[in-house]
Amino acid sequence: MRRADRLFQLVQLIRGRRLSTAAFLAQRLEVSLRTVYRDVADLQHQGVPIEGEAGVGYRLGSGFELPPLMFTQAEANALVIASRVAEAWIDGALARDVESALGKMLSVLPPAARVAAEAQALFAPGTGLNERTQDTLKALRDAVQRQRVVRLMYLDLEDRPSERRVRPLACLYWGKVWTLSAWCELREDFRTFRVDRISACDVLDESYPQESGKMLADLMRRVQCEGGG
Repeated sequence: MRRADRLFQLVQLIRGRRLSTAAFLAQRLEVSLRTVYRDVADLQHQGVPIEGEAGVGYRLGSGFELPPLMFTQAEANALVIASRVAEAWIDGALARDVESALGKMLSVLPPAARVAAEAQALFAPGTGLNERTQDTLKALRDAVQRQRVVRLMYLDLEDRPSERRVRPLACLYWGKVWTLSAWCELREDFRTFRVDRISACDVLDESYPQESGKMLADLMRRVQCEGGG
C-alpha cells in the first residue's frame, strides 16, 4: 500500500470510531505500532486535528471533513451482498433504511460498476422474521437507543410465562435468531431473552440510569472473563 493511501485509510479508521488505539490501527493497516505513531504525528503536523496520544488512543476533532469517497468495485459488491443478507433478518423499518442507503451508494457509482455490483450471484433466500418478531425487534432497538425500561411477557423454552422489567442493553443476531441482552430487575442480574419468545413488549416512558455493574460494558467484561476461564 502506498503511504498516501495508508494515511488516507488511517484518517478513515480514526474518524469512524469514538476512540482508536494504536494497536487497533496497526492491526487494521497491517503495519507496526512505530509506523502508526509516525503517521499520526505526520498527519497532526499537516493540520489534521487528531486528538489523543500513544498509549491512550486517538479520535478526530470536530469540524474536519474529507471529500466524498468513491467505492471500489469490491467494496460496492460487498455492500450489495451484505444488504441482501441483512434485509432478510431485520425488522421492516431497518430494512427500508438499508435499501435507501444502498440506493444512494449505488447512485454514485459509474454505470458499469453499478451493474456489476447488482449482478452479484449471492442471495439470502428465506422467510425471514415474522411480523410480530419484527415489531418486537424494532421496539427493542428503539428502547436500547433511548435507554428506556421495558416490560416483557416472556415464554421460556418450556413455554412457562413470566413478566420481567428489564434494562435493554443490546440486540444480538445469532443466525435466524435474535436475542436481547438486558439487566433483569427481577433476577437482579444480566439475562438473555430470545426475541421470538417475547409475547408482549411494552416500552415504558422511563429512562434507566447508567449504573456501574449494570451496563453493557460490564456484561461484556463478564463474558470475556467466563470465556477466558
